[in-house]
Amino acid sequence: MHLTVNGRVHELRPASAETLLESLRDSLALTGTKLVCDRGECGACTVLLDGEIVYACLTLSAACEGATVTTIEGIAEPDTLAPLQRAFIAHDAAQCGFCTPGQIVAAHALLAANPRPTDADIREAMSGNLCRCGTYPKIHTAIRAVANGEFRTDAP
Repeated sequence: MHLTVNGRVHELRPASAETLLESLRDSLALTGTKLVCDRGECGACTVLLDGEIVYACLTLSAACEGATVTTIEGIAEPDTLAPLQRAFIAHDAAQCGFCTPGQIVAAHALLAANPRPTDADIREAMSGNLCRCGTYPKIHTAIRAVANGEFRTDAP
């Protein structure tokens, strides 16, 4: 099968029950997407599939033939951090950091669809991503900062 991941086309031969998460981590060595619950409950494996949020632990690779996937590794340009990544660092929104890739991908999808979200929009959009460290207020603040233009793409 062919799968475009972070702008690069890959040819994969996944097993029939292989998940997108397994293909990303094991076949493509993209380990930013994390396996935590393996049940679609935590959001640590959040990726974009044709621009829509999916949990990679629940998505079969074979169902993704010809699709475009964006992982945390594809959010920023090489050797630079995306505005959301910089905001998460600046606002200490990543304590242990394990959920952070999924949080950033979900926040990226939110801001792409709604660049000026309300606080309620942010809460709703992020409701599928759990943080066991409880940094929700800091995550919210980081997203709000990017929405307010504090971390522009063209800024250092």
